[in-house]
Amino acid sequence: MIRVVIVDDDPMVRTGLRLILGGEPDLDLVGEAGDGKQAMTVIRDLRPDVVLMDLRMPEQDGLTTTELLLARPSPPRILVLTTFDADDRVLRALQLGAGGFLLKDTPPPKMIEAVRAVAKGEPVLSPSVAQQVISAATARYEPRHPEAARALAALTDREREVAIEVARGSSNAEIAKDLSVSVATVKANITRIFAKLGTDNRVHVAMKVRDAGLL
Repeated sequence: MIRVVIVDDDPMVRTGLRLILGGEPDLDLVGEAGDGKQAMTVIRDLRPDVVLMDLRMPEQDGLTTTELLLARPSPPRILVLTTFDADDRVLRALQLGAGGFLLKDTPPPKMIEAVRAVAKGEPVLSPSVAQQVISAATARYEPRHPEAARALAALTDREREVAIEVARGSSNAEIAKDLSVSVATVKANITRIFAKLGTDNRVHVAMKVRDAGLL
């Protein structure tokens, strides 16, 4: 069972998430909190595997709460939920170590899939959020097209295809469907891409793909 805590200051949002996730046999909604300070106590006591974290809350916002939680030993996975796909806080949450980002209007099946993926340690980005994060991240760097092109030249044709799909914000399941391969094959390719590019971050892969002019 994947133990889940919902942290959001809007009772209607919490109710909606309970309805979306509550019927899944492998998801156990063990608690919820209406602000970051309350969340710290709830999460300490209930020790969930995944926390659905709103960014904008009174008392203590989601960024501060995420930072404090991830500083603890054996922290839960953080899946950030945001209404704004162009929010600078999303990039900051990534830098802090959040495991995924979804818009609150993400379709229920995608929401459920994201919770399961984050619980397994797989990073999750909604496509629109991914593009905002990639744009914000790459804006901080001068383009290095020759260096990026050389780095991607080390990839096989299949690995390059997977890297481009990663840069588009596709999930492992979506990449598998688009390329007509298994999810296990996608994961294996991503592991090799990370090794060849010297990273363990999908956004860094996306930055290389963008700098190389492949998007």
